[in-house]
Amino acid sequence: MNLPNRLTLTRLVLTLFFLAAVFWRTRFNDTIALVLFSLAGLTDYYDGKIARRDKLITNFGTLMDPLADKILTCSAFIAFVGRGTVPAWMVVIIVTRELAITGLRLLAATKNVVLAAEGYGKHKTVSQIAAIITLLVADSYDEWGHWADVVLKPWVPTLARISLWVTVVLTFTSGALYLWRNRALYLDDL
Repeated sequence: MNLPNRLTLTRLVLTLFFLAAVFWRTRFNDTIALVLFSLAGLTDYYDGKIARRDKLITNFGTLMDPLADKILTCSAFIAFVGRGTVPAWMVVIIVTRELAITGLRLLAATKNVVLAAEGYGKHKTVSQIAAIITLLVADSYDEWGHWADVVLKPWVPTLARISLWVTVVLTFTSGALYLWRNRALYLDDL
């Protein structure tokens, strides 16, 4: 198994540990969740970069990399709903978009069509990861001592909300555009 595929599998394992840290209420669990999610986000960046650079693109990686991304980000957003951090309706938009695009890609595959990722989708993924990290910082900075409370409290919660709204809008927009551009795939079956 090549390095990019190992990184993809590592992201799946890190997702499990991240979820355990989110829900296992112990001292510094929010900070641990932040570190684990950040590491998982880095594996997303490096698996693709290494695969393209070293020409290590495999069928496994082509399938599992985007799936691991969706599992990581959707798990985080669903966990935030469970903790009361993010409104459920926002997460429904995010998860619905991910499922709809995955369904469209599966439909395209049955017609021997490969749908590549678009720029909006890549920006959407970056915005989701950034929003999740910002939300995790907002949840965890009180574990870091008085200095963090003084330095971060005035602006981190606001930044977290703004990044969440940007993510929801970008996620919805990128999904709608992707579905619209590829509408011939599903309109033919109606």
